[in-house]
Amino acid sequence: MTVEHHGKSLNWREFIITRAIKASGYSAIVFVLLIFFFLMREGLPALGEVEGSNFVSLRWYPIEAMFGILPLITGSLIVTIGAALIAVPFGIGTAVYISEIAPRWMREILKPLVELLGGLPSVVLGFLGILVVSPNLRIFLDLPTGLTAFTGSLLLGGIAVPTVVSVAEDALDSVPRAYREGAWALGATKWQTIWRVTLPAAKSGVLTAIMLGVGRAIGETMTVMMVTGNAPVLATSLGSLFSPVRTMTATIAAEMGEVANGSVHYHTLFLIGIILFLISLTVNVIASSVVFRAKKRAERILS
Repeated sequence: MTVEHHGKSLNWREFIITRAIKASGYSAIVFVLLIFFFLMREGLPALGEVEGSNFVSLRWYPIEAMFGILPLITGSLIVTIGAALIAVPFGIGTAVYISEIAPRWMREILKPLVELLGGLPSVVLGFLGILVVSPNLRIFLDLPTGLTAFTGSLLLGGIAVPTVVSVAEDALDSVPRAYREGAWALGATKWQTIWRVTLPAAKSGVLTAIMLGVGRAIGETMTVMMVTGNAPVLATSLGSLFSPVRTMTATIAAEMGEVANGSVHYHTLFLIGIILFLISLTVNVIASSVVFRAKKRAERILS
């Protein structure tokens, strides 16, 4: 009787835990859909309130009903691309060093340091950018101002590096040691093993690390608001990297607190939020499809 009662309590406990885990998994989808619904409800009215030609104009000046979002989109793109060009090589290189080259004592120092850097508040890095990076860049590059897209890219790259390093290093660590030993047995050097065996084997995890780093750069707000100059100017060439720009996230953060609820300006800011949401969704879908194809290809080779 006691055994039967104990078995029933275990079944009920297992049933509750299983349902709780499923609910947690489904809740992520529900929350994303609710956020998207809220953005659509608040942002879509802007399409009926503002002429289409106004949206694609080159002026963002809400006081005079000018809502050209092209300068904000190009500003976000140039800063994000610059940050990715900095974060990806440094992040992957650091992950390879920690996982494959560094001695054990060095690894135990570097991993906590990288995680500590990842936890630094972005506003602290923004202050660092204003007080140290921006003035020195202005003098070194002989620019009118140091508050430029390049400054924002440097700091965003530094923010994204810990994310890339952490995820990529875990992916490299998960590669079986037998892969490395097999390459060494065939006469491959350490660098050949890293480049032709370890990195390809960890390809899906490394791609995930890159996409997470890019996603972190796209969504960053405080740092870019403090160091990019906040000038809504269309970025059309490489020279725009060394001039002030304004990103979509900085525009929302700077103006949402002062805008009248339900106004055209209010709805337009939410429309910018929809565009940001769709860009992040596109990046994640591309990353998931690449990882899925890599896994399928690996399964096909193994079978």
